[in-house]
Amino acid sequence: MNKNLKIVLFGFLVWLIPFAVSFFIYPLKTPMYSFFESIMSVLIAVAAIILSYLYFKDIKTNFVMEGILTGIVWFIIAIIIDLLMFMPASPMHMNFTDYMMTVGIKYLIIPVVTVGTGYVAQNKANGS
Repeated sequence: MNKNLKIVLFGFLVWLIPFAVSFFIYPLKTPMYSFFESIMSVLIAVAAIILSYLYFKDIKTNFVMEGILTGIVWFIIAIIIDLLMFMPASPMHMNFTDYMMTVGIKYLIIPVVTVGTGYVAQNKANGS
């Protein structure tokens, strides 16, 4: 698969997996808001870890740079898709500040995972 297509496809999946699961656990949101938000953070981390592993299997060099690039792209994809759904005139209306404070900030997990994966892959490649 083309590397750029893989980055975009995996970026969409890193957003889609937690979003899809959220439909099943949404009844928890009102009575157990903190629990719901914690689960969502864990789901983002798990999706990012699995997809980072799958992405880095085919990477042979520049691991850290790949981690940075992939993390930024996946983060931007998740934010853009969410903004289409959360901003005014959308089904789940939320202003930008509220969105970033409650949802958007969680997506920083993604570049943390991809950059970390890049560093681990680089150290492994260097025999460290």
